[in-house]
Amino acid sequence: MQNLTNKTALITGGSKGIGYGIAEALMAKGMRVAITSRSQSAADKAVEELNKLGRGEAFALEADVRNFDSQQQAVDKVIEKWGQLDLLVANAGIGHFASIEDISLEQWHETIDTNLTGVFYSMKAGLEGLKKSKGYFISISSLAGTNFFANGSAYNASKFGVTGFTQAAMLDVRKHGIRVTTIMPGSVATYFNDHQPSEKDAWKIQIEDLGQMVADLMQMNSRTLPSKIEVRPTMPPSAS
Repeated sequence: MQNLTNKTALITGGSKGIGYGIAEALMAKGMRVAITSRSQSAADKAVEELNKLGRGEAFALEADVRNFDSQQQAVDKVIEKWGQLDLLVANAGIGHFASIEDISLEQWHETIDTNLTGVFYSMKAGLEGLKKSKGYFISISSLAGTNFFANGSAYNASKFGVTGFTQAAMLDVRKHGIRVTTIMPGSVATYFNDHQPSEKDAWKIQIEDLGQMVADLMQMNSRTLPSKIEVRPTMPPSAS
């Protein structure tokens, strides 16, 4: 099992939800973790809480995954600060859900630009750093990246795209010693789409569960690669 102490990670959209849960889990293993948000104040607030954990180190960055230069600057700042990039988690995402009759052009482009193009930009920006460290790239897709549903045209398209992009890129970069995985969660207790997590979400996947999964992937012997992982609640209400 690999020692993660002082390994470095960059997590997009890490100020709350899944990204924050991953940051917590990695810092508990002694990693140095940079998180991005489109809001510097949101990133700063999250980092203040993360640094109270007493292990690892957190660093706040303002960045927009829809802008390649912004992503490149975030990667460069991580390498400038810590000298290396061992893990990049492309987590930032949004959801607009409406019938094809009702979804707007702006909603379509925001969804695709954030969820899909943002993952592409993240990998392009981080690629040289990951080559040097023989590091790890993880995208957060969704079960919506393999199961389509009504009112999901934009979201399904973005997440099907993330799954396909990540798996194809995995085949491109493994020759450099870079491992690539996409994680495809079902229902997660997060603030996604303005949801407010509560005790009613106890049946859902929790952010710390996904954090544990990422930490476990990082510690796995590099000869083995779980390249695509579907993860779902064990007992959703409809199954009880």
